[in-house]
Amino acid sequence: MIIFRYLLKEVAKTQLAVFFILMTIFISQKFVTVLGDASEGGIPGNLVMVFIGLKIPELAGMMLPLSLFLGILLAYGRIYADSEMTVLHACGVSEWYVVRVTLVLSFITVIITGLFTLYLSPIAQEYEYKVKEKLAADSGLTSIIAGRFQHTGNEKAVVFVKDKNRNDNTLQEVFVAQLPDINNPKEKIINASIVYAKQGKVIEEESGSQRLILEDGTRYQNDADNGEFRSVAFSKYYIEIEEQQVEHQRRKLGAVPTSALFENPDPEYKAAIHWRLAFPLTCLILTLIAVPLSVVNPRQGKFAKLMPALLLFLSYFLLLTALRSGMESGKVPGGVGLWPVHVAALILGWFLLLKSRTSGLKIKAKLPSFKRRVEQ
Repeated sequence: MIIFRYLLKEVAKTQLAVFFILMTIFISQKFVTVLGDASEGGIPGNLVMVFIGLKIPELAGMMLPLSLFLGILLAYGRIYADSEMTVLHACGVSEWYVVRVTLVLSFITVIITGLFTLYLSPIAQEYEYKVKEKLAADSGLTSIIAGRFQHTGNEKAVVFVKDKNRNDNTLQEVFVAQLPDINNPKEKIINASIVYAKQGKVIEEESGSQRLILEDGTRYQNDADNGEFRSVAFSKYYIEIEEQQVEHQRRKLGAVPTSALFENPDPEYKAAIHWRLAFPLTCLILTLIAVPLSVVNPRQGKFAKLMPALLLFLSYFLLLTALRSGMESGKVPGGVGLWPVHVAALILGWFLLLKSRTSGLKIKAKLPSFKRRVEQ
């Protein structure tokens, strides 16, 4: 039991460290992307962390198999490099015992990964779409940024606001340039106007359209007859900035619940099912590959087989991606799915486990080709 806890602790500790490092790297990358959208006015600044949090389930489901794979390689590689595993073998700890201990952690990772890929990730993506739709519907209320020229939702005006009161969403010192209709040559002259107001506010009507109400201002419009501008003072001025309510976006497959995927026979839905199930399965298969690959000579160091292992993992992932694309296009039957890649990886892992093991040597000894080489 002491050896069981020791091996499990070393692998789990290394896996968690690798997982947090990978999550930090990829979340930082997403943070830069979301922050860029916020700086351009695409999303409000107070929702930046919300969008980052909604990306965590999807990233966690993808990073857990990789973190387990690297955790096994690094933890057992260190144990082999420090000759601790040699001592354990001398005390009667077999290679199969090490595999069984590692599979315990692997099954725990399978459950957590399945929770993320099959349940939490679709919920997070669905909520993300809802937030984006609400932002698109409320674009006139939330996307106006003080000190910046911006197009209105209907692309018929440019608005500049000197200051914005966040408590009641009132706008101070508003500048509006109403753009003419480029498809109507006459409107290029007649409807071009500039409006300045001391304050304003955006309201949304029941139909979904949005209006900008300006107060205490002046409208400057050119006169098509004599080429002069007319100045008109007003107490209130209404400008429509959003003509209709934003339509419901088409959901991507990532936001569709797993139970709904089984009800649709479309190839894309079948590919999505196989893709979500692939990550929990890879945790078990990669364990069988990582344990034998972690065996290193103390003179080689614990990172001796890290690069070949990473190339093997990358090949596994790319093959899964290629078959997924084939399923979506209908070239790969839904009954076949991603199983050929999983089976090939499982056979490779089983072969690596049997190689140089006592049971593997016994099997080799029974093979005719191996017997002839021994006799020679």
